[in-house]
Amino acid sequence: MKWITRENVHVDRVACPWLIRRFVDPEAEFMFVPSEEVERLAKKEGAVPFDVTNAELGHHGDKCSFDAIVRKYGLKDEALLDVATIVRAADTDTFEIAPESIGLEAISSGATMITKDDCETVEKSMFIYDALYGYCRLRLLKEQHKAELDKMSRSERRLYLKDRLLTKDKDK
Repeated sequence: MKWITRENVHVDRVACPWLIRRFVDPEAEFMFVPSEEVERLAKKEGAVPFDVTNAELGHHGDKCSFDAIVRKYGLKDEALLDVATIVRAADTDTFEIAPESIGLEAISSGATMITKDDCETVEKSMFIYDALYGYCRLRLLKEQHKAELDKMSRSERRLYLKDRLLTKDKDK
């Protein structure tokens, strides 16, 4: 599928392509165009608009476009919902709801300054969102396995958690 949004990406318009590629459409193609061209080009190209005014996959109330995609595609992964909160906080300047959002906003701002265009920003930022998702999964695993982890040395905990993350929580 083709997806289209406004040019000059920042937090939400970088996070959404990550979300789409990882959880909705691994072969997704993205177009970043001037705001006034999104609607016309979406129709012409058969592309799904996101993070633009009046789009189904846009901001609604206090929720951002990332939230709209999670909702539309019925994504229930608990770690992904944590990522959504962090993205929302960074994108809407409500940093108090997720302290990690301050760092995400800083990294997003810096990324746009060291890449040549929106496509490069998105491609290079995929690792950041993979890492953020990994962090959220790790946090949940630590909560779920607290009793077992408390009995382990630091190096044993690291190996145990990494094994669980890399095997997608094989004991679930």
